[in-house]
Amino acid sequence: MSLRRNILANYASQIYVTLIGIAMLPVYLEYMGAEAYGLVGFFAMLQAWFQLLDLGLSPAMARQAARFRGGALSANGLRRLLRLLEKIFSAVGLLGGLILVGCSGLIASRWLQVNQLGIAEVSWAVALMGCTVSLRWISGLYRGVIWGFERIEWLSVWNAIVATLRFVGVLPVLMLVSAKPIAFFTYQLIVAVLELGVMIASTYNALPMAARGTAASATPQESLRGMMGFSLSLAFTSSAWVLVTQTDKLVLSKLLSLADYGYFTLAVMLASGVNILSGPVSTAIVPRLSRMHAEGDEVRFMDIYRNATQAVVTIAVSAALVLSAFPTQILWAWTGDVDLARQAAPVLSLYGLGNGIMIVAAFQHSLQFAKGDLTLHVIGNVLFLAILLPGLILACWKYGMVGAGWVWLVSNCAMLIFWVPLIHNRFIPGLHWKWLSRDVALPMGAGVAATLVLKYVVEWPSSRWGVSLVLPVVGLLIVTAAAGGSSFAREQIFLQWARLNFLSTKNSP
Repeated sequence: MSLRRNILANYASQIYVTLIGIAMLPVYLEYMGAEAYGLVGFFAMLQAWFQLLDLGLSPAMARQAARFRGGALSANGLRRLLRLLEKIFSAVGLLGGLILVGCSGLIASRWLQVNQLGIAEVSWAVALMGCTVSLRWISGLYRGVIWGFERIEWLSVWNAIVATLRFVGVLPVLMLVSAKPIAFFTYQLIVAVLELGVMIASTYNALPMAARGTAASATPQESLRGMMGFSLSLAFTSSAWVLVTQTDKLVLSKLLSLADYGYFTLAVMLASGVNILSGPVSTAIVPRLSRMHAEGDEVRFMDIYRNATQAVVTIAVSAALVLSAFPTQILWAWTGDVDLARQAAPVLSLYGLGNGIMIVAAFQHSLQFAKGDLTLHVIGNVLFLAILLPGLILACWKYGMVGAGWVWLVSNCAMLIFWVPLIHNRFIPGLHWKWLSRDVALPMGAGVAATLVLKYVVEWPSSRWGVSLVLPVVGLLIVTAAAGGSSFAREQIFLQWARLNFLSTKNSP
């Protein structure tokens, strides 16, 4: 399977999912209102917190599927392990969903700051959220298996279909049936049922046939115990990630009115588009890095890791620079609401730049995941969270949205400066300064220089549509500058140019 095709498929899918989701948000605001859209933001936060129940089993199962492809696990062992995890996920998902449904009344009346919507209506909406997030969480197990088999092209297409159903398919419901939250979340529940059914069918279609008459090398319980150390390390990592990225949203959902929380969610969701741009690279390289490590090919392992870093910096960090430097223009072009753009611009700027730094700082997780040792990552995250969480809660409490943005930006800068060198020196001594200077600093520095020049040179049009036309040009110039600072990007451009030149010469009379 081509790693390049997997990455391209992921990028096409993730860009589509991101753009269609972002494009629909102002439409939801128009039909549903700010308070109801605040519930949509609360729904997204619940899905993130629900991942705490995973205990690292989904990504660990993905690694087991990748190890099977590398010859380190039998077909029987893989199938039996999946059946065991299905029972665990079904039980935990059902329990978690029932808890959310049971607490829906308390959440509506005691936690959320509701002003216009009825408490009973909000309670029903939260109950529907509970059912939906539990089903989508169970789908993660099957998604992990498909990911481990590197069927990323199929997964990318299916993700795009589901996103279309979730974001666009709901519009006829809002326009023709009802724009109330209950109608919106009922539809989302129906899509979650469909998604889970297709994921189950696709997973079993991809599984290898069990070898009859042969016993598995280990029982599924033994296999589960064998992967629990790695799984629990992943569980802590994912839990730390949820705490870091969702604590501000949880605290602010209590402190802000539901309408203001909707505006905050809108800005943060737009900033999260930066994370989506880096996701396809990580998704594609982790199973490949795991395979290279299992085969002992450290040269290709290193090349993939460094080249992928440059790709992420060139694309995702450039997008973060655009969001950070031109937040007011972006929000105005997106929503057409001048007041909203002014209020949310500081949040978008801080979260956009913070997400760009976070992507670079977190890239070392792919290295540790592939090598199957997350011990140092767990220790570091304990220390990181011990410092971050009190500051984040205090900043949210005293300074609201902007305080949360500053803590997010500063904490990610600290992680890049102080933590990443320790990870690299532990796993690949001598790598860090080459990685930082050549793979990160050069493309990022070129992008920053281009951003500063454009910020003081560009004269923005007075019309919304004029701004909408200028923004893509600005983004393209920043990406081009970053690509010029990346040796990997320059090499790929040269190879494509040479290939096209060869084909044109070959076909010329």
